[in-house]
Amino acid sequence: MLEPVVTASPFVDSHCHLDRLNLDAHGGDFEAMMAATAQAGVSHMLCIGVDLETFPQVQALAEQYDNVFASVGVHPLYKESREPQSAELVERAAHSKVVAIGETGLDYFYAKEEREWQQRYFIAHIQAARETGLPLVVHTRGAKEDTLALLREHGGGKVRGVLHCFTEDLDMALQAIELGFYISISGIVTFRNAQALRDTVKQLPLERLLIETDSPWLAPVPFRGKPNEPRYVAQVAECVAELKGVSVAELAKATADNFFSLFNKAQA
Repeated sequence: MLEPVVTASPFVDSHCHLDRLNLDAHGGDFEAMMAATAQAGVSHMLCIGVDLETFPQVQALAEQYDNVFASVGVHPLYKESREPQSAELVERAAHSKVVAIGETGLDYFYAKEEREWQQRYFIAHIQAARETGLPLVVHTRGAKEDTLALLREHGGGKVRGVLHCFTEDLDMALQAIELGFYISISGIVTFRNAQALRDTVKQLPLERLLIETDSPWLAPVPFRGKPNEPRYVAQVAECVAELKGVSVAELAKATADNFFSLFNKAQA
């Protein structure tokens, strides 16, 4: 096993799914996983909700750990989840540890024939974010024009958030930044076939970047193909720091500051 990346500044994993982790590497012990995460220098995590049925587990983890926060929403590929209504999202977001609305958005790569319900769900989340003032966690793939159009139309310039696990083009990133969004980079940036993404990251302002694992999926090199977990955000940080020409410590501090600026309901 590689030694953890050493930095004076702690990392923040801005997007992970703690309720869905594979704990085999830790003997099935969640506490052991959390200890390994802390040892790797990860100070805080945002545990993302993907449907309303399992949201109670996400909320419970945030309640149990001071350094874990939660979001509430329905992923654009989770059609079988109960349909989100903006009023319910607003109600659940009133919890002290719920700091964001989502994961929501549009995925035309895997579900291009199911645009109508995806857009309807997305609009409900945008409305909830606008009402609560909480940031929106957006999943977007192959849906650049509609994602930006719906954010403009229904956000009314009053919704901020993050395009998570970003893999789209520079133009989309810059348009999103103009709307008040941040861009979050996952372990995909370390993949051999992700040169276009690396070129994009080089051109994005550091003050608008976040880092994430999206664990248990998308483990970064050298763990690709294995179950992902929050401690591997250190490898994401290492890659992004190199691309931006800064130290890992600088990258860690900047992205942590960005996290708490965006998710300002969270307490560092």
